[in-house]
Amino acid sequence: MKDNARFDAEKSKTVRKVATASFFCNFIEWFDYATYSYFAVVIAQVFFPNDDPALALIQTFAVFALSFLLRPIGAIFWGNMGDKKGRKWSLTVSVFMMAGATFCIGLLPGYAALGICAPALLLLLRMIQGFSASGEYAGAATFLAEYAPTDKRGMYCSIVPASTAIGLLVGSAFATVMYTIMPEAAVNEWGWRIPFVLAGPLGIGAYFVNIQLEDSPTYQAMQRALKDAEASGAAAGAPERPIHCLFTKHLRKLIISIGAAMLNAVGFYVVLTYLPVYLETAVLMPKNEASLITTIALVTYVAFIFASGHLSDKFGRKKMLITACVCFIVFTIPAFILMSTANFVTVLVVELIMCLILTINDGTLSSYLSETFPTQVRYSGFALSFNVANALFGGTASFICTSLITATGSTLAPAFYMVAVSCVALVAMIMSHEHSNKDLSEV
Repeated sequence: MKDNARFDAEKSKTVRKVATASFFCNFIEWFDYATYSYFAVVIAQVFFPNDDPALALIQTFAVFALSFLLRPIGAIFWGNMGDKKGRKWSLTVSVFMMAGATFCIGLLPGYAALGICAPALLLLLRMIQGFSASGEYAGAATFLAEYAPTDKRGMYCSIVPASTAIGLLVGSAFATVMYTIMPEAAVNEWGWRIPFVLAGPLGIGAYFVNIQLEDSPTYQAMQRALKDAEASGAAAGAPERPIHCLFTKHLRKLIISIGAAMLNAVGFYVVLTYLPVYLETAVLMPKNEASLITTIALVTYVAFIFASGHLSDKFGRKKMLITACVCFIVFTIPAFILMSTANFVTVLVVELIMCLILTINDGTLSSYLSETFPTQVRYSGFALSFNVANALFGGTASFICTSLITATGSTLAPAFYMVAVSCVALVAMIMSHEHSNKDLSEV
């Protein structure tokens, strides 16, 4: 009995270490992304000609958007390496690359010193960020899912989307504090570089946390089975090229997973990043009120996300994800109608409800994607489905919503887009299978 208790205690301790490492790695990615967004105006002044500030800002956001082009390519690379060399290797290297690229942005001379080379190098570093980021979310979730107890996998995996929101929140708070305690001229001249440079020690910290961990038991068991099969002369149980296996043997699962991830991609960027702009430009709310509502929404998102993960363990991933789809289909258009009142309390309540619905999806999706694919292609399947959805629909969400309003003249156009995406995700989830009660080695 004592030996069993000691074993359970050690196992719980290991799972907590993995949870901390997964949280830390994903937090760094989104803190870095948030830093770029919140200092976009300053970055435009530093890296682009100042003749036209509006054009410089557009170019700055264009650099941000272009980094999404490498998401699917990065997903193939990191997924393939994660399935061949291990979850730990892929996650550790990807977060180290992300932190290194961010650190270099903090040291990069501006347009006044390098001319056209400055924005070119900024684009290169942003591309490296986009490439490395495509391995982190999937890597953190896969690593954690394969360590977590079967009956608590959803709750543990919800740590990953929570770390995403906390990264955005800390990035926003960091920018706000800097502008509060420092003269604006100092922030614009050199202060904006501080959060970028901080990525260096954060990346080193994540590296040392990760190297102390072993690869997941599920992955190690697969590797042992492969070696035994090879030693006995039997056919290998896992392919040399996981991506090839994914497309030839699990294409249906991949397509369904992309459809399921669409709602997360569009919902996350619309609710948590586009709505502040929508409230300012379409609803004409004061900027400080729109920003305050978004900050409250981010805090609420983090609070709700763990409850959603726990509920998915109790009721299953499929029911939770279908519920989120149906709620978005029913509630989104009335929500946008209510937001058009520009009343602070009304808008706040509406956005909190949308955050709650979003967490039903986001708190469940990471465990769902981890359970959809077998061990030999799990990292590849998760990374590719999640990043294709985010590259095609997440990175373009703000652009599409703004374009729809311009084209139709209706401020409700983004709501109809959200409903359409929710319908596609609903069809995908109806076609999916439930694996929440299975050991991952049985998938």
